[in-house]
Amino acid sequence: MKTTEAIHLRRSVKHFDASHEMTAEEVDEVLSLAVLSPTAFNIQNWRFVVVDDADLRRKIRAVSWDQSQVTDASLLIVLCADLKAWEKQPERYWINAPKDVQAFMLPAIDNYYRGKEQVQRDEAMRSCGIVAQTIMLAAKSLGYDSCPMDGFDFEKVAQLIQLPDDHVVAMFVVIGKATKEAWARAGQLGLNDVVVKNVFEQ
Repeated sequence: MKTTEAIHLRRSVKHFDASHEMTAEEVDEVLSLAVLSPTAFNIQNWRFVVVDDADLRRKIRAVSWDQSQVTDASLLIVLCADLKAWEKQPERYWINAPKDVQAFMLPAIDNYYRGKEQVQRDEAMRSCGIVAQTIMLAAKSLGYDSCPMDGFDFEKVAQLIQLPDDHVVAMFVVIGKATKEAWARAGQLGLNDVVVKNVFEQ
């Protein structure tokens, strides 16, 4: 499937076939494509909590407004980010780069993030937004439907998945076989409403 086709066909689906299972190979392919997503300084700060325990899924659904896609989708990913990825063996992120590039990038990473907690969090959310879209387009290219979700109690989900203190939960992405089509697009704004040329008019 062409990327443009996947973009056109991707919709946020709410109803999934609870009996359908993705193969391990399909899950691995989605995640392998996901990790090709860009991150600032290549810090790869996203973390994918793949929840396949049925009891844990039921508990997560209970703190997610009882939304059925939490348990019925074939794959539930709790998309998280490590806020301190930038300082955890940052040489890993540039191990294959020339030595002069490493010598420049490693101090640059430290200078950009150290002591700047808001920057760390902002970067985490940007990275998770980018990778979420990659996951959904990858799923669509494999013939699956998906839905990004933020309708849940973030603190309770964090407790359920035993989230480390230096991580944050960004959103869920669920993937599976739709049993109902998404509604027609409700009202897309025109380009003239969202594109600004150079500066905002005052």
